[in-house]
Amino acid sequence: MNKNTVEIDFHPELELLRNRTETLRSLPAFDEKLNETGLHPLTPTGLDILQVNVGYMCNMTCKHCHVDAGPHRKEIMPRKTLQHCLDAYDMGGFKTVDITGGAPEMNPDFRWFVDELHQRGAHVIVRSNLTILVTNPKYRELPAFFAERGVEVTCSLPFYNRVTTDRQRGEGTYDRSVEALKLLNDLGYGKDGSGLELNLVYNPAGAFLPLPQQELEADFKRQLRDKHGVSFNNLFTITNLPISRYLDYLLRSDNLNDYMVTLVNAYNPVAAEKVMCRNTISVGWDGRMFDCDFNQMLLMPVEAGDSNATYIQNFDTETLMKRRIRTGQHCFGCTAGAGSSCGGSLA
Repeated sequence: MNKNTVEIDFHPELELLRNRTETLRSLPAFDEKLNETGLHPLTPTGLDILQVNVGYMCNMTCKHCHVDAGPHRKEIMPRKTLQHCLDAYDMGGFKTVDITGGAPEMNPDFRWFVDELHQRGAHVIVRSNLTILVTNPKYRELPAFFAERGVEVTCSLPFYNRVTTDRQRGEGTYDRSVEALKLLNDLGYGKDGSGLELNLVYNPAGAFLPLPQQELEADFKRQLRDKHGVSFNNLFTITNLPISRYLDYLLRSDNLNDYMVTLVNAYNPVAAEKVMCRNTISVGWDGRMFDCDFNQMLLMPVEAGDSNATYIQNFDTETLMKRRIRTGQHCFGCTAGAGSSCGGSLA
């Protein structure tokens, strides 16, 4: 048993999801459900997306954050590791680089990294919390920086009203988010024919699955247009996975058993076949590679032989394409109902 396997077996959140209560112990394992539907073991379909978490530092401390990001976090990806990510992009045949955090904009080498990717012709996605773009003068130039480089901007917005948004993310979040959206719109983002894509991300504010993505997108577009004259391209609904701060919420509110039963009962093999870990490599701030950013938070590196092979500087396409994707009870969150990925619903 190697070091990485020990990390998986003893991660406290994984153990909690399996064994905390009699109800949880009675639920089928995720691999059992995969086996029932002919998907076990789960294997890669390609290396299309390189998702890079450039650091856990953030200007916000959101209640649902699975990264446990905030101003207190000091983990920042250094330029040397960012360069290793560029090297992996050059070798791996990736189509998209998805930059996330924390607030990725707070990495001191963020602009350099985006410029390097732009020069390579990469499709770049930046995941922003919106408020970072308007609360500090040093970041106000970023929307124009994004537009000049054709960066796709994907932003988190809990809801289309002030009360729900501020309850989840802090007072004043909604107004600052709308201000940032207007700034992006003024540059052409979210406008037909501009080629500048602006997407919003919705996570449920409670212990329930998101509403159908198409219906919710229509509601968001109508409400934001009518109230603020704001437009955007797509809304992505993402199910909250039972890890990190959201797991804390489930425990505090005594909702963990019911939520896990909901996820398991809603298992959808069509969604399971399309989960994002099958065509994505997620890179943590320290350079370790993971099947997805949820596994990153649970310290579950890719299966790639010895521990050195799990680091981005040792990127090897053949090894990663032959790997078995690591799973756990948290994976029911990505396969429940219409499914869930960083790009929204799957089925």
